[in-house]
Amino acid sequence: MMAETITYSVPGMTCEHCTHAVSSELGAVAGVAGVEVDLGTKLVTVTGDGLDDQALRAAIEEAGYEAT
Repeated sequence: MMAETITYSVPGMTCEHCTHAVSSELGAVAGVAGVEVDLGTKLVTVTGDGLDDQALRAAIEEAGYEAT
């Protein structure tokens, strides 16, 4: 089975704390194998199997940010 990759723009992230908050919330979502956060571009890339877009967006919101 091929791993999926979904990328979100999260413009509210400004620091390492933001990165950690978003990464830990996303890492707890079922199916997530990896999370990469690039503060420079404000992009969050999630990889895994059977990723649920709604669950991932909810996790980003749970961390206090909005995914666009």
